[in-house]
Amino acid sequence: MAYNPRLHLAALFGVAFMAMPGLSIGTAHAEVKQIHIVRQIGLGYLPLYVAQDRRLIEKHAVAAGLGEVAVSYQPLATSTMINSAVLAGDAEFAGVGVPPFLTIWDKTRGNLDARAVVALNEESIYLNTTNPAVTSVRDFTDRDRIALPAPKVSLQAIVLAMAAEQAFGEGHHDQLDHLVVPLGHPDGQIALLSSRTEITAHLTSSPFQYEELKDARVHRVFSSNDILGGPATFSVLYTTGRFRDANPRLVQAVAAAIAEAIKAIKADPAAAAEIYLRIDRPKMTVEQVRDLIVNPENSYSIAPHNILKYADFMAKIGLNRNRPGSWRDLFFAETFEGD
Repeated sequence: MAYNPRLHLAALFGVAFMAMPGLSIGTAHAEVKQIHIVRQIGLGYLPLYVAQDRRLIEKHAVAAGLGEVAVSYQPLATSTMINSAVLAGDAEFAGVGVPPFLTIWDKTRGNLDARAVVALNEESIYLNTTNPAVTSVRDFTDRDRIALPAPKVSLQAIVLAMAAEQAFGEGHHDQLDHLVVPLGHPDGQIALLSSRTEITAHLTSSPFQYEELKDARVHRVFSSNDILGGPATFSVLYTTGRFRDANPRLVQAVAAAIAEAIKAIKADPAAAAEIYLRIDRPKMTVEQVRDLIVNPENSYSIAPHNILKYADFMAKIGLNRNRPGSWRDLFFAETFEGD
């Protein structure tokens, strides 16, 4: 029987996969002519918005001698949905927060071998609340509910677990888990600002956290910089080792395209803001988005920074079996710098 990558994945992960027509994980011969990229929503993924708008991957694929390559981009609400799309073979590249990437890196070692191609963004995320009695995570009660995407595995969930362990002591990382409600960023913002839901707190990212703080009822409980002791990479773009081995020039072209997108963001934040608004259509002005892009808490770089803080914590609490020895264990050679 010929090798079927979907059957192999089903055996590995116990998942039934619904394939989209024409998609493949990669082949051993000519490099593919079509790729699908899934990503989460928000300014943490801005390099992908710019690459989409300016067709930068298509440009670098031609420059690499690959000819015309069709590229599609699909936003998805949660990292769980994004990782599932990659495992199902419905996407070749994925933009997610660092902890969800670490989850798929851990689970695919020795088979699909998912690794990051480049980092995308470094930003501080906020836990906001409308409860005036809450000034630290120790103040939450059973009457509170905290919205965040993908409990246990999202970047927000891991930061909350770190905050809980710092507040309640070693081994109490799950102290607040019973208060968590899974919601994507836009829905979480709507729920927090509505008086008709049980949500009293939202752990989110840019631009949602800043928009929430414009409401006089909302205040910040902590930022991830408080919990991590400083800035760290927020998001990465990853693919599988199987796809990269079959399509090395295309992966290099993708890395080059993201590097060009980041250079464009830094050179003209207002133009990048216009692209973000054109694709996501949030109710913001170009000036508001530009101000967030140049906010010192937000930066864009293909180089990872402090990524092992998440990896070490996830291994310590048993979420991952494997602990990387360095950031280089997590990235393909297309990225050459980090710490």
